[in-house]
Amino acid sequence: MAFENLSEKLQNVFKKLRGKGLLTEADVDEALKEVRMALLEADVNFKVVKQFNATVKERAVGEDVMKSLSPGQMVIKIVNEEMINLMGGEPCELELLPGMAKTIIMMAGLQGSGKTTTAAKLAGKLKEQGKRPLLVACDIYRPAAIEQLRVNAEKVGIPLFEMGTDHKASEIAKAALKYAEDNNKNVIIIDTAGRLQIDDDMMAELEEIKNTIPVTRTILVVDAMTGQDAVNIAQGFQDRIGIDGVILTKLDGDARGGAALSVRAVTGVPIIYAGMGEKLSDLEQFYPDRMASRILGMGDVLSLIEKAEAAVDEEEARDMAARLKKNDINFEDYLISMKQMKQMGGLAEVLKLMPGMNGSALSIDDAKLAKMEAIISSMTVKERRNPKILNPSRKNRIAKGAGVDIMEVNRMVKQFEQSRKAIKQMGGINGMMSGKGMRGLLGKRGMKGLF
Repeated sequence: MAFENLSEKLQNVFKKLRGKGLLTEADVDEALKEVRMALLEADVNFKVVKQFNATVKERAVGEDVMKSLSPGQMVIKIVNEEMINLMGGEPCELELLPGMAKTIIMMAGLQGSGKTTTAAKLAGKLKEQGKRPLLVACDIYRPAAIEQLRVNAEKVGIPLFEMGTDHKASEIAKAALKYAEDNNKNVIIIDTAGRLQIDDDMMAELEEIKNTIPVTRTILVVDAMTGQDAVNIAQGFQDRIGIDGVILTKLDGDARGGAALSVRAVTGVPIIYAGMGEKLSDLEQFYPDRMASRILGMGDVLSLIEKAEAAVDEEEARDMAARLKKNDINFEDYLISMKQMKQMGGLAEVLKLMPGMNGSALSIDDAKLAKMEAIISSMTVKERRNPKILNPSRKNRIAKGAGVDIMEVNRMVKQFEQSRKAIKQMGGINGMMSGKGMRGLLGKRGMKGLF
């Protein structure tokens, strides 16, 4: 996942700082030397790293910090604040024109950056916000790109305007604007052609589109996995056609993080959204403070809450809370929880967002989770709701239905009973939801065998 190596290195630096009672300027210098190396290895722009370290040092060696009761914590606080500033400080909204005024968004980017998929993701997100978007296919060089946009447009329920590959991109954009006016659409998202690298032909085509129709926002889509090159790409587009915002894609992949930490500082252009997965719903607003928390290993509770609210049915949550209070959970609760966990991105994603739970230090065995789900799905409703009736013959039938050995069924039933006992020992739902209780439940009881 993105930032894992950077997070691990920074946390090691902070661990040393916390271990010191008083800090000297030499201690700060040594810590910042390690921070510098960690940022450079994460492919952060070297000029950005130099300025970042200078700003942190200037604040960290002040008298208030050096003489504070916990100087190590104060330095970490300063690093967090400066990292937030580096990424723009406040989240930046994609500004749209009010009412039925036509907002025209031109998507730009190199080939392979995920631009076409991101255009559909953005259209779906704006539709959820009550807008009436129209997708426009202006990549006239790749018929496959038009087909890809058509498929994704259907998936998110957005109309697509296309004229094939026999017209100029600017002509298609102009005709799309007329279509939007006739069909009551107020956001027009234009997917343009990409190239393997920035060239004059691509830039001239984008300039021609902007000269033909009144483009409101030019959004650059950048692959986070290109590292520092992403910054050079963004600067190239900014210098030639001007851009109003950046969407970073593949931030959930094996990215070192340099693009996220460098783009705003180098170009002055904000990161508006981040692509966090392959599903068309995996487009998140970019929050500098939350991203800094993730990078520094502090978790991201707000994002976790938002994911939970989207995944968890309120009535089911109330019912489960009531049963937890009575210690009356069953295998149906397990099944519901697993499905909700999938909707939230999986257990590894959830743990990564929890403070103190370093997702990179946990190896989640998804195959075991899938096996558990198969076992529960092979039970009858009666067996799920009353696990006590699971005798050997029933377990044999369940094992055959799930395609596993009966030992797997016995192991899961045993883990289930351990979970029930753990909840009882921790005082029901209140004890379970405490930090100590959660660590006990995840590390020693119900999740034993998953890591």
